[in-house]
Parts: sequence; structure tokens; C-alpha cells
Amino acid sequence: MSTAADTKTTAAEAEAVRADGAPTAAQAPAPVREPAPEREPAPEPDPAPVRDPAPSAAAPDPARAAGGPPALRALARWLRAAALRSAAILALLAVWEAAPRLGLVDSTFLPPVSEVAAAWWELAGNGQLAEHTQASLIRSFGGFGIAVVVAVPLGLLIGWYRPVAVLLGPLLEVFRNTAALALLPVFVLLLGIGETSKVSIVVYACVWPILLNTISAVGNADPTLVRLARSMDLSTPRLFQKVILPASVPAIFTGIRLAGAVSILVLVAAEMIGAKAGLGYLINASQFNFAIPEMYAGIVTISAIGVAFNQLLVSVERRLSLWRVPA
Repeated sequence: MSTAADTKTTAAEAEAVRADGAPTAAQAPAPVREPAPEREPAPEPDPAPVRDPAPSAAAPDPARAAGGPPALRALARWLRAAALRSAAILALLAVWEAAPRLGLVDSTFLPPVSEVAAAWWELAGNGQLAEHTQASLIRSFGGFGIAVVVAVPLGLLIGWYRPVAVLLGPLLEVFRNTAALALLPVFVLLLGIGETSKVSIVVYACVWPILLNTISAVGNADPTLVRLARSMDLSTPRLFQKVILPASVPAIFTGIRLAGAVSILVLVAAEMIGAKAGLGYLINASQFNFAIPEMYAGIVTISAIGVAFNQLLVSVERRLSLWRVPA
């Protein structure tokens, strides 16, 4: 009994203490501790410098693997292209040199190319080659230029206006099928054996390729572009400038290039009949004098002039066709 009474007394005292506001052990605040002094962070060590990995001995240099610097690669491509283009010519020259020396052909009528080169150098040294070449070029380029000036506008006119094409069509068919060399005696009889007849025969021979190709080019112009230009109320000169001429440049230059080759060939034939200078005269005189190497030297010169003239016309065509989008 005393134990129970003591327990009650103790509980009563605790209630009395809580009533008085004294904190109990459970409610007593925890002792405040002073914060520990902050430690300065240890300095981070500097990162080690990153080094580029050493190139492996087995890894090739990209520039060297691609063939070296760009200029060197471009030169190599140009040399390969030049070698490919000239392979056939070099093979022809090799056969030309070997055939007479091996007895496959008579060297009297086909001397080796080395002898022809020596004869060409001799003609160039004494001035004969330059004199004959100048005379031929003046005649050929003069007739060619006149043919271009006449044939291109006439072809545009015939190709654009239907009544003009109907009127001149039969006449064109008659003369286009008449060879220029067949009319050479007529030109000589009418104009004499001077420069006029030679230039005139060149003009006649060069007109037809340019004229026919120009007519075809105008007729094949894109009708959609023509209708679109007309819907914009363009005048006829502006229509030709903006639509017809740009679309006709490739076909017109095809005829011009053909005419360039014809101008040289026809002129050589004309110079063989009645002339005192020119490459045709040189070839004919060398044949009569049995100077066969000089004859072949004149033929080679004509071929070189034809190739150079054709390349010049190709360059002009590219210059005038910069607007075209490559396919």
C-alpha cells in the first residue's frame, strides 16, 4: 500500500511542477553547442595539360594520302587528261615514224615524221611558212567573217517569218546541194583569179552550214517561252534578245564551227588552182617540185590551224552560254 501511495504522491508532484510551468526533462531544451570553425577547402590541384596523342606510325598523312597539295593534285589531273587526249595523236606519229623506216611504205612518198618536222622548221626559219600562212588566214577568216555576218541574220529572218521561209525555201534547197568546189570555175570566170574569187568561194561554202543551223535553231525554240514572252508584251527585238537568241546559241555555233572547218578546206582547194601564195599554193608547188617533206609540212600546218580555230570557237561558245545550267 505504501508503494502505491508513494507512486501517487510522485505523480502528484510532477503534475504540480508542470502546473507551475517548470520544464520537464522531456521539454528541457538541448544544450546549444558552438559551431565548429569552418575549414577552408583544400585547393584543387591544377589539371594536367591535355596533350594531343602522338600520330601513329601506321596512320597516313591525309594530305599525302590525297596526293599532296591541291595545286599538285590539279597539275596531276591536268597531265593525265592531256596524256589521255594526246594518246591517239602520239600513236599516229609513232606509226608514221616507224612505217617508212621499217619498209612498210615507200619513204619517198611518205617520209618519216622527223623529216617532215625538219622541213617544217626550215620553212619556218626562212619565212616561207609565215608568208603562206598569213595569206591563207586573211582569205579564210575574211570569207568566214562575211559568211557569219550574212547568214546569222538571214537565218533568223527565215526561221521566224513563215512567208519568207516559203518564198526562199526552194532556192535554198537548190544551192545547198551544189558543192562549192563545183562552182569554183564559175567564180574564177566571173571574178577572175585574184583575191575576190577566193574570198567569194569561201563565203559561199561557209554560208550554208550557218544558215541552215540558224533556221533550225529558231524553229526549235521552246514555244512555251515564246508564248510567255508574248504575254508580257515584249517587242520583237526584245523577244529575239531575251528568248530566241539565247536558245539558239548552241545550234548556231554548231554551224559556225562547221563553217570554220569548211573555210580552210575550200580555200586550200581554191589556192591550188590560181594563187601565188597560201598554204594550198605551197602544197601544190611542193608536189610539182617533188619536195614531199615540204608538202606534208604544209598539210600539217593546215591541220594545226583547223584545230586551233575550232578550239577558239568552242571557247567563244562557252563564253556566250554561261547562262546555261549544266545537265
